[in-house]
Amino acid sequence: MNDIDHRPASVTRDVLVRICEHLAAETEIQSALNAVSHEIAELIPSTHIDICLIDSPNWATTYELGIKTRWSRKRTQIRCSPVRDILTGTTDVMITGNAMEDPRYIFVGARYEPILEHQLRSRVSVVMKAMGQIIGSLNISHNIEGLYAENSTEVTRQLAAVLTPYFNALHSAERMHRATHLSVQAKAREEGLRQGALELTQALERERQRIGMDLHDQTLADLTRILRDLSGDAPLRRTSLLAARIGMCIDDLRQIIDTAVPTLLELFGFAHAVRMHLERAAGSAGIMTEVADRTDNSMDRLDSTTRTAMYRIAQEAINNAARHAGATRIEVQIELDTGNHLCLTIRDNGSGFKHQPDRVPSGLEHMRTRARLIDAQFEIFEHQGTCVSVTLPLKGVRKLSIQPETI
Repeated sequence: MNDIDHRPASVTRDVLVRICEHLAAETEIQSALNAVSHEIAELIPSTHIDICLIDSPNWATTYELGIKTRWSRKRTQIRCSPVRDILTGTTDVMITGNAMEDPRYIFVGARYEPILEHQLRSRVSVVMKAMGQIIGSLNISHNIEGLYAENSTEVTRQLAAVLTPYFNALHSAERMHRATHLSVQAKAREEGLRQGALELTQALERERQRIGMDLHDQTLADLTRILRDLSGDAPLRRTSLLAARIGMCIDDLRQIIDTAVPTLLELFGFAHAVRMHLERAAGSAGIMTEVADRTDNSMDRLDSTTRTAMYRIAQEAINNAARHAGATRIEVQIELDTGNHLCLTIRDNGSGFKHQPDRVPSGLEHMRTRARLIDAQFEIFEHQGTCVSVTLPLKGVRKLSIQPETI
């Protein structure tokens, strides 16, 4: 290998002192790295510099100088890092004349694409340790092959020794800030769920009032008329007409009961209950319907609260499509995705949601609230109609204290 030029120790010390002065004024990792870029260039030539810092036992985050690559766009699993041997403590230093052909960097499962894309041939990497613990690695690369040798390793070690305390402190502060932010988000989600549960309780009370009004204004009134016909001066003599009126009352009662308590869900399972509700909602309007369950009845293996919430969302979406969208076809699909999520999709070819700028439709808000209460992801979008999608992770489904019949 060709070595870099030897520099007097006094020059190196002066540069390292300037690096310390720059770092003392910085509060963020990336800005700190940018601030010392010129000084690092004085000590060792490079095309690319990155500092890989361990976030957790399995993950690392990369900060870059020179070329921006996919390394700094998202966190990397340590087992997939080209410098995993340093991060896991297998070695303190890695140096190569051509990383593009070095199996320590290029191995199955590694995120080595930037090495190939930017031809980072020469590489020297050294461990960064704070209080005896590995916190990451300092990695310097150049696209000229065979550029670095033993004194390159020594210079990189000196750089790492100066950079490590500052970057360890900045990284700790960043993680603390991130943890605080996550805590605030968690509290916001908890408050959102509390508010959602309150709104849902209010909606349920309105629903109970609606059911009572339906019973009073419709079924009770019909029964009163029948009683009047039977006991009045001109009693009803046509048995067929009497039977028809009573049959209508029974149908009304069944519809109200099915809305209040999903008996079909308990007796025959999710897919059958959705199919029956879809056929009833389509009625005589000539709407084509389809229910496809490609999960071997996975819905029926959920806890009853979660399954009922999913059913209520399906009911609401179907009702919207049948009553308001002018759809001629409604499809319901139940699938499992590759991430072990249970996906419920209700799609129609209607006119879509009629958005109002000042108000969210209550049915839509109820669906979204039900999804939040079971930790499911709710999405709705319009494309040649409306598509309602609910995605539920099968692992760790949260059990609610709300009983199924009250949802």
